[in-house]
Amino acid sequence: MIQMYEFLVDQLDEGIHVVDASGKTVIYNQKMADIESMSAVDVLNKDVLDVFTFPEEGYSTLLHALQTGRATFNVKQTYYNLQGESVTTINNTMPIVLNGEICGAVEIARDITQIERIQENILRRGKTRYTFDSLIGESPNIVEVMEHAKRAARTNSSILIVGETGTGKELFAQSIHHASPRSAGPFVSQNCAALPEHLIEGILFGTVHGAFPGAIDRPGLLEQADGGTLLLDELNSLSLPLQAKLLRALQEKTIRRLGDTRDRTVDVRIIATVHEDPLDDVVKGTLRKDLYYRLSVVTLFLPPLRERKQDIPNLTALFVQRYNELFGMQVQGVSDEVMKYFLTYPWPGNVRELENTIEGAMNMVVDNGEIDVVHLPMHIRRRVNALDETPHGDNSSQLLDYASFAQERNLQSQLSQYERAYVLKVLSQNGGNVSATARALGVSRQSLQYRLRKWNHTT
Repeated sequence: MIQMYEFLVDQLDEGIHVVDASGKTVIYNQKMADIESMSAVDVLNKDVLDVFTFPEEGYSTLLHALQTGRATFNVKQTYYNLQGESVTTINNTMPIVLNGEICGAVEIARDITQIERIQENILRRGKTRYTFDSLIGESPNIVEVMEHAKRAARTNSSILIVGETGTGKELFAQSIHHASPRSAGPFVSQNCAALPEHLIEGILFGTVHGAFPGAIDRPGLLEQADGGTLLLDELNSLSLPLQAKLLRALQEKTIRRLGDTRDRTVDVRIIATVHEDPLDDVVKGTLRKDLYYRLSVVTLFLPPLRERKQDIPNLTALFVQRYNELFGMQVQGVSDEVMKYFLTYPWPGNVRELENTIEGAMNMVVDNGEIDVVHLPMHIRRRVNALDETPHGDNSSQLLDYASFAQERNLQSQLSQYERAYVLKVLSQNGGNVSATARALGVSRQSLQYRLRKWNHTT
C-alpha cells in the first residue's frame, strides 16, 4: 500500500511537499523535485530551512501554515534551491490537524518559474539599443531597404520584415521604433518559436486570476507594448487559432485576457518577421492569409550578406573594433588573404556568422597584430579552398562541392543558392516573362515576384 501511495503521488502534475511537526520533509513527490531542480534524497528527512533559502528570513508558506495553523491559497512565492537557483511557484498550503493538534503541513505547488523568466527577459529587452545610425551598409540593395524603413517609421502601419537568419531583422525593427512617433513608448520583442505551446496564449494576451490553476492577474505582451511597438519574431510559429485571435486584436484594437470576460483597449504597432517566403508559409498553412495581408502593409526584404558583399570590409572593421573594446585588445584588422576569404565565402549565417567568425578569430590571435587565415574556423577555409579548386564552367563539380559541405554548414543556404540560379535560368529561357516563368516553375506569379525582389532582380 505504501508503494502504491508513493507511485500515485508521483503521477500528479502538481508538486506535493509535506513536512512533519518539526518542519522536516516526509513526502516530496517527483513533480516537486522537477519544479525545484532537486532530488528527493537532498530534501527528505531534512529541515526546510536547511535546504531552501527564502528572501524574507525564515518565511516559507509551508512553515507558515505549520506555525500558525492557517491555510493559504494561490500565494505566489519566490525562493532559492540548494544550488542558489530561483524558483517561483503558486502555492496552496494547509496545516495537517489530527485530534486537534497540528502534526504537519502540506503544500500543493504549481511552477511558474518559466513564465517569470520569460517576463524578465521581455522587460530586459524593452529598451532599444539600435537606431538607423547603427546599421552598416553601402550596397544599393541594403541602402534601398534602409530608405524604405525610414519612410515606414513615420507612420503606425504594421510592418513585415522578411530575411534569412542573421540578416538583422531585429536591428531594423528597433531602428524603426526608435525613429517613430512611438519612440517614447515601450519596445517589446518576443520570438514566437521560443514560447512553450501551453504558455503562448497567456503570455501574448495576459491572464486573470482563476483562469486556470495557478493563474494570476498578469498583462500580456500586447498590453505591455501599449503605446509602443511589439516585435513578433518568427510569426509563422504561432498556431493558426492564435493567429486568428491576434488578427482580431489588430483589427478591433482590443484584447481579452485568458479567462477574462471584458475587453481591454490597446494601442500597439506590430512588426512581424519571418525568415522565408511568407507566401510559401501561406500555401503550407503555417501563416493565415488574412493575417499576412493585415501585417504586410509595409514589407521589407532584407538581402543576405552574400548579395551585399561590398559591405563586408566595413562590417569587418566594425566587429574588430567592437571586440577590441570588449577584450581589451588592439587587433589591427584582417590580412588581405582573410579579406579574400571573406569575399569568397557565401556566409549562410549572414552578418551574424561574420560577427561570430571575427569574435572566434580574435580569441585565437596570440598578439595584437592582425587576423590571419590560420585564425579562421576550419569550415570557412575548407569551403573557400574547395570552390577555388573548381574548374570554371564545371557546374556538376561545383554542385558536388556544395553537397559535400551541406551537412557541415547550413543546407538551406545551399539550396537557396541553387534555387536562385535555376529560377533565373528559367526566367532567361522565357525571355524575362514573369507569368510564363511562374507557369514553367509551377509557382504563383506573386511567389515568383517575391523571390525576384528578394534577389534584387529586375526584368
